[in-house]
Amino acid sequence: MTESIGVRAARRLALCRAGLLKPEWTDMPRRASGRGKRARTAAHRIIQRFGYLQLDTVSIAGARSHSIVLQSRLEGFDPNLAEELLQPEEPIFEYWGHEASWIPLELYPTFGFRREDFRHHPWWGDLIGEHPEVAKTLKQRIRDEGPLRSLDMEGGGSRGWWDLKVAKKVATAMWSSGELAIRERRNFQRTYDLTERVIPECWRRETVPRGRAIETLVLRALAGHGWATAGTIAQTFRLKQADVAAALDRLEESNDIVPCNLILDGGRMSRGWIRPTDLDLAVRLQGIRPRRDRGVLLSPFDPVLWDRNRVQQLFAFHQMLEIFKPAEKRIYGYYCLPVLAGERLVARYDLKADRKSGAIQVLSRRFEGDDPAKPASAADREAARTALERYALAVGLEIKGPRSR
Repeated sequence: MTESIGVRAARRLALCRAGLLKPEWTDMPRRASGRGKRARTAAHRIIQRFGYLQLDTVSIAGARSHSIVLQSRLEGFDPNLAEELLQPEEPIFEYWGHEASWIPLELYPTFGFRREDFRHHPWWGDLIGEHPEVAKTLKQRIRDEGPLRSLDMEGGGSRGWWDLKVAKKVATAMWSSGELAIRERRNFQRTYDLTERVIPECWRRETVPRGRAIETLVLRALAGHGWATAGTIAQTFRLKQADVAAALDRLEESNDIVPCNLILDGGRMSRGWIRPTDLDLAVRLQGIRPRRDRGVLLSPFDPVLWDRNRVQQLFAFHQMLEIFKPAEKRIYGYYCLPVLAGERLVARYDLKADRKSGAIQVLSRRFEGDDPAKPASAADREAARTALERYALAVGLEIKGPRSR
């Protein structure tokens, strides 16, 4: 039997599973001040919920995406802690999840199929086989001298990712295939080490068959999304559609998931999947009165936002990432952070941080449905204002520039 769910219920469920509703519904912390064990534990719980925390290099807004994701859930969270989460003996590792991500250590065996697939690097082919002496030298140097930063590898300079010197490419390929591991990041630079010195033996020794691994990742994807289409599930961990389809059939047969249609405007339906416990939760969430949040800024790479079609379906919000567009062709800005108020996406800011002056400049603020004849409501303006102030406080910068378009 195929279940059904309305847009409002699916939206509330998505926010609940994402840790963006009241703590009593999300079972997630909402505060994490300082840099101690409690703050680290709170951050790890968020990574556990999604199964990944996507990393990104862009810091123009004053913090990188992985920091913004944590800040948006954990009021008082120190953005510098986000840069230091990957440390020896912490319960996370770095690998290819949604993109390059920090992933719960318990999932290391689950990604064995990907390490096997990536013996031929997805971009560069059999790079290790083509440069065996480079691979051998790198591994021996790390074994003898200790962890090695990518910055410290010998060779000429590079003009960008596709021109990286061979040693860096080989190191990336060896990490992708599991021959090396990322021990930590310093100033966002990877530090490579031998896998046996980073990943505990209990996780390295365990093997997970490909089919079961895909099932595990499908369930973890649904745990983070609530309701999702097969396409969204596949994109979450960059899985092959055929593998996901087979896993969905097996999980349905075992009653771990149920097929569920999202009822759209005009009676149209979008076919998807949901865990039985989340279907029950969605029903309960329909009866709650959502809190009018003070407003919070979300990273453009937030797990709630990266699937643009899903954002349009659930929030009627046109999510855009315009980093790669020429300035004159951008509609909203270079790196826009949407404003979440309660269960609505009401505005977006384009921000530029200047650490030297201690300021964060508001390049633009745009409200949804921005129309001079119908200005944004006072509640939406207040949510946008407090979201910006909370973010500026978190990154330790003073707000400068216009607060409206």
